Amino acid sequence: MTDQELIDAARQAAQHSYSPYSKFPVGAALRFADGSIVTGTNIENASYGLALCAETVAVSKAMADGARGGLEAVAVTGPGTEPITPCGRCRQVLNELAQLGGTDPKILCVGPDEVRRLRLSDLLPHAFGPASLA
Repeated sequence: MTDQELIDAARQAAQHSYSPYSKFPVGAALRFADGSIVTGTNIENASYGLALCAETVAVSKAMADGARGGLEAVAVTGPGTEPITPCGRCRQVLNELAQLGGTDPKILCVGPDEVRRLRLSDLLPHAFGPASLA
């Protein structure tokens, strides 16, 4: 799967967003070494603190299906005029899955006219993860 196909999967996921409060639909798509793709979208709640980000939903789905590493790339899309990046919580959640497989996935931060390509380690340097507990 190409980066563009991963971006398209994230955009498709955003169409299923439940974001009645922020009106800010976000989609995420994760690509694994085995070629599988897992998507997620943000899910808001009237009790705002209970909202779930698209990346967290996608990681939860992947781990519930047995994924424990192999994360190669992540695409994140949202509305607005600038590329969207994962929030701090999502960076940490992505890092947990990446460290389980010893990867530093490419993060595609997607805007309407630009895609920023970064590594997770660029977004979360000196990350705390499973190895930190040893």
